[in-house]
Amino acid sequence: MSGGHSAYLPKTRIGRWLDARLPLPRMVHDQFIVYPVPRNLNYAYSFGGILSMMLAAQIVTGVVLAMHYAADTTLAFNSVEKIMRDVNSGWLLRYLHSNGASFFFIAVYVHISRGLYYGSYKAPRELLWILGCTNLVLMMATAFIGYVLPWGQMSFWGATVITGFFSAIPLIGDWVQQLLLGGFAVDNPTLNRFFALHYLLPFMLAGVVILHIWALHVVGQNNPAGIDVKSQTDVVDFTPHATMKDALGAVVFLIVFTYFVFYMPNYLGHLDNYTMADPLKTPAHIVPEWYFLPFYAILRAVTFNIGPIDSKLGGVLAMFGAIAVLFLVPWLDTSKVRSAVYRPWYRRFFWLFAANAIFLGWLGSKPAEGIYIPLMQVSAVYYFAFFLVVMPLLGLIETPRRLPNSITEAILEKSAK
Repeated sequence: MSGGHSAYLPKTRIGRWLDARLPLPRMVHDQFIVYPVPRNLNYAYSFGGILSMMLAAQIVTGVVLAMHYAADTTLAFNSVEKIMRDVNSGWLLRYLHSNGASFFFIAVYVHISRGLYYGSYKAPRELLWILGCTNLVLMMATAFIGYVLPWGQMSFWGATVITGFFSAIPLIGDWVQQLLLGGFAVDNPTLNRFFALHYLLPFMLAGVVILHIWALHVVGQNNPAGIDVKSQTDVVDFTPHATMKDALGAVVFLIVFTYFVFYMPNYLGHLDNYTMADPLKTPAHIVPEWYFLPFYAILRAVTFNIGPIDSKLGGVLAMFGAIAVLFLVPWLDTSKVRSAVYRPWYRRFFWLFAANAIFLGWLGSKPAEGIYIPLMQVSAVYYFAFFLVVMPLLGLIETPRRLPNSITEAILEKSAK
C-alpha cells in the first residue's frame, strides 16, 4: 500500500498546470512507478498484467469486427466469412479475437490458481477476491454469448442446449429462458440481443477491472510468502522491478498466443462451427468451448445421475454453485497462514484439486455415457469437497511450517537453500 506525501514534481509549466487541475501524471507516477510491491514476487504474479493486456486486445479487435458483422440469422454466418476473405486483415482480426478468448481464460485460470495457492483471498483482500470472481462471471457471460454470434452449427446448438437448462428453474425458468432467447427458440431476436450484450459486457468488465486494481492498490499486493510488509527492505518500486518482470512474462505469453493464431488458429475451436446453423441438423456431439468444459461436466454429473437427485435443476444448481462457491473462499478457509508454501497438506490437496479440474475439463468433452458418468460424479464431488470440506477442516487440524519474520528473511532462507 502506498501512503504518505506524493514525491511527484512536475518539471514543465504545462505539467504543473495539468497537475493542479487533473493530476493524472501524478496518479500514474504514484500508482504505477513508485508504488511499492513485495520484492519476492514471482512470474505467477505477471498474469494480472497479462489479463489487462488481453482485455484491451479483445475490446479493440471486437470493436473492429463489429463494424463488419451483421446481427441477422440470414447474414451473420456469411458476414463472418466475408470478414475472413474480403476485409483487409480480417482473418487476422478474427483469429486474434477467437483465440484471444481462449488465452484470456488460460490467463484467468492461472491467476485464480495463484490466488488460491498463495492465499490472496485472505483478509484484508476479501473484496479484492470478490471483484476478481465478478470479473470471471462477466468473462464467462461475454464468452458464451459471443460464441453464438458466428451462427455456426455449434454456436446454434450450444446456445439451444445451455439456455434450455434455465427452464429447469422452478416458477420463473420458462420466463428466464424466453427472456434470453427473445422467443421460444434460438432465432433472430436471440442473435440481436446477444450481439448487443456481447458489445456491452466487455466495457462493464473493464469497469470492474478498474475497481479490482483500485482495491489491490488500497490493501497492497500479496506475495508468495503470504507475509505482510514489515519494512522498506521488504519492498521495491513497481517500476522497473515489477514492470520488467511483467513485460517478460507478457512477451512469452504473446509468443505462445501468436503461434496459435498463425499456425493453429482452429485448434481450440470446433470444426462444426464452419457449417452454417441449421435447426434441422443436430451435431453428433454438442459441447461448449473448452474453458466451460469443467463446469459442463459438473452440470452433467448431476443431470445424468441415477438416484433421487437426478434432475436438470440439480445440474443447473451444481453448475452455478461451482462458480458461486468461489465467492465464499475467504470465509471457507479457516487457516491463519496464507501461503501454501508453509502448508504442506493444503499444498497436496491443492495440486490434487488442480489435476481434478483439468480432468473435469476432459470429461466434459466426452459423451455422457458409460464410465464417464461416474467419473464426472466423483470429480464433481471432490471439486466441492475441496472448498466445503478440505478448506474449513484443514485450517483447524493442519500444523503449518514456521513462518519467516519478514519477506526479506523468507528471501534469504530461500537463497540459502
